[in-house]
Amino acid sequence: MNRIKAGIWLFAALITVSMVKAQSIDDGKKFLYYEKYKSAQSVFQKLVNADPNNAEAVYWLGQTYLRNADNPDTVAAKSLYQKAVMASNNNPLLLVAMGQIELMENKTQEARNHFETAISLTQGKNIAVLNAIGFANTNAKAGDASYAIDKLKQATLVKGFKDADVYLNLGDAYRKFSNDGAEPVKAYQAALVIDPNNAKALYRIGKVYQSQGKIQEDLFLNYYSQAVAKDPGFTPVYYNLYDYYYETNAPKAAENLDKYLTAMGSDEPRECYLRASSLFTVGKFSEVITKANECMSSGGTEPYVKLYALKGYAYMRLLDSNNAKTSFDTYFKKQHVDLITAKDVSVYIALLLRDPHADTTIIPGLVDRALKMDTTEVGKVDLLKTMAVHYENAKQYKDAADWYKKVLSVKKTPSKTDVFNAGYNYFKADDYTDAITVWDIYTTDFPSDILGFDMKGRSQRSIDSTLQNGLANESFQKSVDIGEAAWGTDSVRVKTALMRAYKYFIEYSYNVKKDKQAAIMWADKVLAKDPNDVEVQNYKKAFSAPTPPARPTPPRLGSTRPTTPPATPKTGGNGTAPKKK
Repeated sequence: MNRIKAGIWLFAALITVSMVKAQSIDDGKKFLYYEKYKSAQSVFQKLVNADPNNAEAVYWLGQTYLRNADNPDTVAAKSLYQKAVMASNNNPLLLVAMGQIELMENKTQEARNHFETAISLTQGKNIAVLNAIGFANTNAKAGDASYAIDKLKQATLVKGFKDADVYLNLGDAYRKFSNDGAEPVKAYQAALVIDPNNAKALYRIGKVYQSQGKIQEDLFLNYYSQAVAKDPGFTPVYYNLYDYYYETNAPKAAENLDKYLTAMGSDEPRECYLRASSLFTVGKFSEVITKANECMSSGGTEPYVKLYALKGYAYMRLLDSNNAKTSFDTYFKKQHVDLITAKDVSVYIALLLRDPHADTTIIPGLVDRALKMDTTEVGKVDLLKTMAVHYENAKQYKDAADWYKKVLSVKKTPSKTDVFNAGYNYFKADDYTDAITVWDIYTTDFPSDILGFDMKGRSQRSIDSTLQNGLANESFQKSVDIGEAAWGTDSVRVKTALMRAYKYFIEYSYNVKKDKQAAIMWADKVLAKDPNDVEVQNYKKAFSAPTPPARPTPPRLGSTRPTTPPATPKTGGNGTAPKKK
């Protein structure tokens, strides 16, 4: 009988070992590579259940909790790692895992201590430990990218090194450290030398070029094509293309969404949400709301949180601000703070600005938060212009100017319109000192444009109202020089500013310099270009009279709006398509 029991026990043990061997660490890592978090978690959980002391399996199980960008579970990962570190007597890989958690909690010094201890215990020669440190510092907001680069480079020098994943993480670290795409691409290419079929490396190179804008579209799309040619099951490419085409090409977006969901299979818990979101791309906003409600009903007590944001975007497109705000209020309450996007915050700000009963005191903080979150120049500029346009429409010109001025610090190459918007709103707010500061930017960046010197002169004249200090002389002289040089080919554009400069010097010459002949000379310049200017005709007659008249009253040089540079559409958070990741 005992032999029978022993045989049964041995058979069961062999079955367990067989099942564990059937799914290895590498199998789980492969699922992570494809971003199939459910399957990866299942593999690592079985390995941990079979051997709780398997530190590598524990490390990777925790990574399945943390790396799911759509639904990270830091609480579960922290609990898992804390228990494992204590049970393992400070296993180096698990110490790194704890450091990763501490970075996510902004405990940078504690994290660094754990990393350095792990390096010391392994004498700096364990590739997995160095790679994990590099990954942690690259992917945590509080991580140190230069430290990550140093440790990942150190890993490549370890004898026997041939780990493509280290180079992938090195490329990501370079991207975090600098906007220069050369070093990341070199690192990703090094990964391809080790593993020529590595779709992730090709995808990452494509992402570098995509970050440079549409001008590189042919190049990055080519890399994405190469990636799926190497590995048709590499799901991140399909999702990225779905996201890329989401707002511009609904059929291509739908095509890539289908490929993504097919490749993911049961691993994609967001399928209902993504199907609802795809309706947004074709403008079926009422159907978006209906589908989102169906998804929520089937989601039980805790439906997929992004559905609330999706409904908010749809309601905005339907011009239903009240329901949009209600949806976003719920979304912000339920969503993890790290998963709320800059676009979500920008749109919520736009809703608050529209609501006369909203608590607007929270808006500046929300703007700062969105600006820190948004990695794109376009997104930041759109948000700042949303704020500026709101205050400009409310005729709060000083506030509008302050927001427009922030655009100048965000854009790499501000346009004439960008600078003009800031300077002119300061001018309208009678804040001539700040206006002059901005017009100095305009005249420096666009020295051949008469508008900047004209507006700077008008601002200076407003400060020096009696003209006694001649504060505007230099600016208006530049207007004269530019205007006269352009008169033969571009008189329509320069006429208003040139006439204003001439009339300024009529007044300055007569009333400040007491030089009647100079005043007449400036009057003649006006009449040579506009013989029908009755005002200046009368000035000249008065100046030429035997008995000089009292001080002439010049036109108000700051009374009319100048001709603006080519208009750039003012944009803002008004319900553009929601981002999904």
